[in-house]
Amino acid sequence: MRPKLKPFAYILILFLSGALAAANYYMFVNAPFGECSLGRVPPDADMSQMTQALGILSACINYGYYFIGAPLVVGLLLLLILPRLVTNAATGQEEKLPPTQPEVKKVAPLPPPPKPTTDAAVQLLGLLQREGRLVDFLREDIQPYEDGQIGAAVRTIHESCRQVLTEHLTLEPVLSGTEGDEVTVPKDFDPSAIRLTGNVSGEPPFRGTLRHPGWRAKQVKFPTQPSGQDPKIIAPAEVEIS
Repeated sequence: MRPKLKPFAYILILFLSGALAAANYYMFVNAPFGECSLGRVPPDADMSQMTQALGILSACINYGYYFIGAPLVVGLLLLLILPRLVTNAATGQEEKLPPTQPEVKKVAPLPPPPKPTTDAAVQLLGLLQREGRLVDFLREDIQPYEDGQIGAAVRTIHESCRQVLTEHLTLEPVLSGTEGDEVTVPKDFDPSAIRLTGNVSGEPPFRGTLRHPGWRAKQVKFPTQPSGQDPKIIAPAEVEIS
């Protein structure tokens, strides 16, 4: 779109044009520099004629300076002033727009990790209760019983609970070796997998004695719970109908 001049710019152009026209009229009518003619000076001209001819030549040169210089001065004034008198009405909207920024695709945030639940722990405890009555054994006060009675009961519970672990969990030691072996704890060890005891000081790697190899669940195989079953139930109540 073409730029648009402000109203004052038109007034300024008319004023300068009028001033130039008035000055030209004054030059033609009043001849302030004297008469200017292009007649030849005769060869036998005397001194007065030569002086008159030089005056005419000087006047013609002055008129040339004026008629060449005056339009140039007016043109330079317009070149210097008019750019400041261009309105932004036609082009300002485009100029005022902020520079376009490259479109940045928003990456959807990762979904938050699921909150840990106790369903798996309760289900494992339910399996241990179903097969070995582990919860009943741990909840019962065994102080009144003799050691022999407790030992016979523990053997049965141990066998049943061991069968549950073998069937539903694949376990492996965190550190290879047997208790009492000398082991080296690496620099980038996982504190949740290796617990340091004793005189711990300085920076890893550490050298120490293996007191327990630890256990890691390599694989978990729990049966699918029936739809609608309360996951918090470890063992259902048993009611015998007579």
